[in-house]
This record gives sequence, C-alpha cells and structure tokens, in this order.
Amino acid sequence: MDLALFLDIDGTLLDHQAHPDSVTVDETLRGLIREAYAKLDGALALVTGRSIAMADRLFLPLELPVAGLYGVEMRLKPGEPFSPSEEPKALTTVIERMFGLFPEAEGVYFERKGAILAVHTRAAPHLLDGVMAAAEEALPELENYRIIAGHAGLELVPIGVAKAAAIERFMGMAPFKGRRPVFIGDDTSDESGFEQVNKMGGVSIRVKPNGPTEAHETLPDVAAVHRWIRETVL
Repeated sequence: MDLALFLDIDGTLLDHQAHPDSVTVDETLRGLIREAYAKLDGALALVTGRSIAMADRLFLPLELPVAGLYGVEMRLKPGEPFSPSEEPKALTTVIERMFGLFPEAEGVYFERKGAILAVHTRAAPHLLDGVMAAAEEALPELENYRIIAGHAGLELVPIGVAKAAAIERFMGMAPFKGRRPVFIGDDTSDESGFEQVNKMGGVSIRVKPNGPTEAHETLPDVAAVHRWIRETVL
C-alpha cells in the first residue's frame, strides 16, 4: 500500500458534538485506525485542531503521529517527545474580555488550546455573529494572528500555522516519504491541507462540504469516512 493517510478528527472520524469534550472513540473506530496504521506501515497521522494530549486521550491506548493545533504541536513518530503549546499573554487578555461578553451559560464555549483559542457556538448559533465581531475587534491586539471561521464557531490562530505545512513536514520523512498523500477533512481549516495534497498529486476528500472546496472528492458523512478507510486501506 503506497498511500500516506492524513486524517482530521472532528467531523471526519467523529461526529461533531455541541461540546468538544463530549466526543468519544469507540472500540470499533479505535480498531479501524489501529488496523489502518499497521496496513500502511505507520504512514498514518492525525492532523487536527485538537492538542496532541487531547488526541491521545481520545484514542488511548493508541499513540499515533499527530499534528496538533494545526501543526503548532508536532509528534512525528509515536513515543517521541513534543512541546505542548503555551498561551501568550496577549491572547489571555483577549480571552478574559470575551468571557465577559459571552458567558458560557449562554451556550458559548471557549476552548483554550495554548497558542490557539477556539470559540464554539454550536449550542448558541444566534451568537456566532457577535462572537465573530468581537474576535475581529480583538485581532489587532494579537501579533501575527488570523481568524479561521468554522461550521459553528471560530478560532484565533497564529499566522503561518496551517495543516498544509504539517502535511508537508510529514511527507518529507519516513514512512510517509515517497507515498501518495491522502487527506480527509471536513471544515474550512482543512482547505490548506487539500491544496497541499493536490500539489503533491495526492487525494483530497472533504466530508459533507457546505460550500466551495479545494477537495477533489467528497464523502457524505463520518460513517462514509469509516467505510472509505475500510474499503481502500484494509
């Protein structure tokens, strides 16, 4: 098997939940990923907006290559140490102000991920416009940051951090090097990854797209992703 498989987590391997801590990985999915990892001789990595620590907790006892926080954190091989991301002081100030504007009791959830802030509005979609406006107002206070809008919320992310760079880094080393890259994701934050694998002559797949996408192929839902892995890799 000459594929190198890169997988997003939320919305791709797992269905979105109102709260990001509500997701769980069952034994069926854990077994599927374990088998695919073995079949690909280790050329499988998670490329996610979650931290590496959170990805590990979800897939325990599996330990996989992971690009966490869009590549802010990188574990190139299982067992290798990595440096957890720390929260900059300027971002802390912005978070504290936004806490006051959007109490979590109203359904907005602030996920603090070191250098990245994710604001989830899945449980309060009517507040998304206000959250976006507040983030745009705060952006000048953050040096070299950008806003990534998602299905149900947004993230404040350092400029230059993108899934494309993480995939490119993996592809430069064994066991990924020399294989055909495949990236499966579901959100706007995955578009740079699609562009990267397209440049490399790979396969780009977006799950349930709700607008234009750089992905060359689509899948309707998470269950279809599991089937694709089972039928294509195993």
